[in-house]
Amino acid sequence: MSLKVITVCGVSALGGSETFFLTLSLALKRAGVDVRAILKRNGIREQALKAAAVPYDVLPFWVRFDPFTGPGIRRIAAAFRPDAVLTITGRGAAMTPPGNYALIGRLGGYYNYDYFRRCDYLVCNTPDLVRYVERGGWARERVFYIPNFPHIDDAPAVDRATLGTPADVPLAVALGRLHRNKALDVLLKAAAQIPGLWVWIAGEGPDKHKLTKLARDLGVENRVRFLGWRTDRGALLRAADVCVFPSREEPFGNVVVEAWAYGTPLVAAASTGPAFLTRPGEDAILVPVDDVAALAAGIRDVLGSKELAARLTANGRARVESEFSEKAVIGQYMRMFEQVRPKGRS
Repeated sequence: MSLKVITVCGVSALGGSETFFLTLSLALKRAGVDVRAILKRNGIREQALKAAAVPYDVLPFWVRFDPFTGPGIRRIAAAFRPDAVLTITGRGAAMTPPGNYALIGRLGGYYNYDYFRRCDYLVCNTPDLVRYVERGGWARERVFYIPNFPHIDDAPAVDRATLGTPADVPLAVALGRLHRNKALDVLLKAAAQIPGLWVWIAGEGPDKHKLTKLARDLGVENRVRFLGWRTDRGALLRAADVCVFPSREEPFGNVVVEAWAYGTPLVAAASTGPAFLTRPGEDAILVPVDDVAALAAGIRDVLGSKELAARLTANGRARVESEFSEKAVIGQYMRMFEQVRPKGRS
């Protein structure tokens, strides 16, 4: 009998965890899992699930009084009879009722423990998050460490001309929400110190107005492109000379493994995830958080040395193949599913 898993995403935001919900759901299907998705309406994710023939249900996941989501999940689970329900977001974990299945909450950040009080198990994508939940009272045998993996496609590089960018200029790409934690203001200030550098920023978020104003104030608006939310992250990375990931707070950092996977040299700030993932000077240039001068210097170093750029990309690809490939990470999820049981079931 095939393993049956429901994946749950309880928010409609366009961010790293929500993107990984889709990446993981599709990868589980490719691995032969009978997977069904439950999500808050988003549009983009429903299209991708439908294209991959992953059945899904849309529920409201309202923040306040919601008489529909919990009963809806219970009804879907009763019909589908999953072995496990894996919730990708805190709201999903909080609103998924226990049942005759292993309820697993996945943490991609330092979320409030209360969201996960119904869960039988937790899966964390960094060792530091494992320590965080253990300090919160979770028994080690009910916590798994499994890292993220990148979605890799064979789409060609974006034609720079379609985004108003000359073919021969040095180009940096940044992927992430337009939010203070992502420190895209630091990238813009660094770009102001590197004449001729063009920047693509792919993402949506609450700081869009602040960042566009900052680009104007710094005099770099003519060589910065705010692309909005993009589903062709790989094509953007393939078109760039360097990927810049300046986050102030980053528990894991999907962009790190994505840059490695697509062969784009990486310059990152030493927030928790990138500091854990990278080997500075070997597979990335790592700089202090909030250090504009250091970030600019790191970008200049990569752009100025083909040898350095080639070393970073070769070592990054090797890291993905050995540690962060879809095959390796899904293998860890499959082993976890073999071990988990609902509370009260031996």
